[in-house]
Amino acid sequence: MKDFDTVCDFFSNCNELFYCIFESMEIKYFRLIKTIAEAGNIANSSKQLFLTQSALSHQLRMVENHLGCKVFTRTRNTWKLTEEGTALYALANELLETLEKGLNSVTEIKEGVKGTIKISTECYSFYQGLASFIQKMGVLYPEIEIDLILNATHQPIAKMLTREIDIALVSSIPDAKELSGIPVFDDEIFAVMHKEHPLADIKYITAKDFENIHLIIHSFPLDTVSVFEHFLRPAQVMPSKVSAIPLTEVSLEMVNANMGIMCIPKWALASFKLSEDFRFKKIGRQGLKRTHYLVIRNEDVGKKYITNFIDNFQEEFLVI
Repeated sequence: MKDFDTVCDFFSNCNELFYCIFESMEIKYFRLIKTIAEAGNIANSSKQLFLTQSALSHQLRMVENHLGCKVFTRTRNTWKLTEEGTALYALANELLETLEKGLNSVTEIKEGVKGTIKISTECYSFYQGLASFIQKMGVLYPEIEIDLILNATHQPIAKMLTREIDIALVSSIPDAKELSGIPVFDDEIFAVMHKEHPLADIKYITAKDFENIHLIIHSFPLDTVSVFEHFLRPAQVMPSKVSAIPLTEVSLEMVNANMGIMCIPKWALASFKLSEDFRFKKIGRQGLKRTHYLVIRNEDVGKKYITNFIDNFQEEFLVI
């Protein structure tokens, strides 16, 4: 029984007093009707409900007084449902089943087993692999609902503080006392270029080299682009040209046409067929390496469904 309107529809052809019964009867009366109907008589019901036959008879009379009709027809050893009783028995089954499911759901939420996780990232490339991971989680943990919140991309920490998302995937620990960062994997960003690009033969790219580069990024603003925020900005270098191309396939086509370079971790290109003419170059002598963190609210630390998500996420992306 999903809601009161459904119950009302269920009884639309019954005596109007049934509505009063539904609104005023305690759950114990529905359990009484169900038990007597299934046990066959009040004597057997007494044993199951741990009440005397006298107490059960008194309760049943109260129900029948509300109805103005009999719920059961009695013989010496067997009690059978009347037409009104049959309708009440059906209602009792639905109500008690719904109540049990509802209470189980509340218990799961209280114990942290069940919950909804809204997740976003600081960069669109992070979404690579997330869809398949969420699909696996749905099979392993059907009680956990996971939603990707794309409109929070580039500003996941702000969205966490306003409680619009629950987990953020970022490359630096936020400076907010309400939040905690959990390291999940490391990666390295490479400059991807065509073999005929002027920088294709050097061992690694310096910040100064970017002064004459057409840099292809996924989207603005620049402070959400790792190569700019962690490599070029500290060196006070700006590429000669920056283009935002939201589709990775198009960016790769431009690189293959030697129209610019893109900076991206190799794992983010795993699902694409790459040209043999591509060259991957380190960014800086030591390479541009990052640690990625799952950021959660401190109040959610220890919740089982959050822990299950984090543990499986770390296992899934450990190879990156």
